Amino acid sequence: MDKKLIAIDLDGTTLNNNSEITTETVNTLNKLMDLGHIVNIVTGRPPRLVTDIYNEIGLNDPLISFNGSLGFNPLGEWSKAYEYNIDKSIVFDILKHKDEIGVNLMAVEGKELFLANEEAKDTVGFFPTQLEEHQIINEANLTSNPVCLTLQIEPSKMNDFMQYIKDNYEDELEISPWGGNDSIVELATKDISKKTGIKVLSDYYEIGRNNILAFGDEFNDESMLKYAGLGVAMKNGQPKIKALANDVTEYSNDENGLAKYLNHYFDL
Repeated sequence: MDKKLIAIDLDGTTLNNNSEITTETVNTLNKLMDLGHIVNIVTGRPPRLVTDIYNEIGLNDPLISFNGSLGFNPLGEWSKAYEYNIDKSIVFDILKHKDEIGVNLMAVEGKELFLANEEAKDTVGFFPTQLEEHQIINEANLTSNPVCLTLQIEPSKMNDFMQYIKDNYEDELEISPWGGNDSIVELATKDISKKTGIKVLSDYYEIGRNNILAFGDEFNDESMLKYAGLGVAMKNGQPKIKALANDVTEYSNDENGLAKYLNHYFDL
């Protein structure tokens, strides 16, 4: 069998509903790497929420985070490392207008950057509940351009927020609502997606699209599932994602669906 590039999303795909990776999944991925195949994490998570999983699997290859906006190797240099940034002036502009457009919380992140505008209540889990002075967004602390902005918006002002971004930054920013009860929105560089990262990886490894397998469950996985030779949606995935995928796993992420699919596909 030709060498395969196996691109795995994390939440809802590789991880179970407790955000854990099981021993079965780790063992399966290691068997594939022992056979010469390549496993890459391609996730919306920031690096700070990926490193432990990366190490638990025992990877040594590059990873793609922030939905394709950042590609790097946590273990050292990578000739194809890249990042797409947002001008920091946009951060300060949004905060200047935060009351009128309903911004309650904002986090700005990069490879080694994590700042927030204020401490969050326990009900909004992504944002920090405690901040030190050097972690607060201001001109003294934010001296470089971030990769991604994550915001919690007042639900009644979501339309105002979306319209403001469209009117002022439509050509610069990609808007990705997370959904759910907390009205969280992610802002990143326009037209950058998980497909961006997959293309960099496939060029680096000199592996054609027909030898790429990609696994995902959510709307942010659409571009890489379409790009891959075999795009596989999880049983628990969004209906739209399952409809566009080449295949759907028989089992969910909470039933080791990724591992079971790979074991069957590669006849391990």
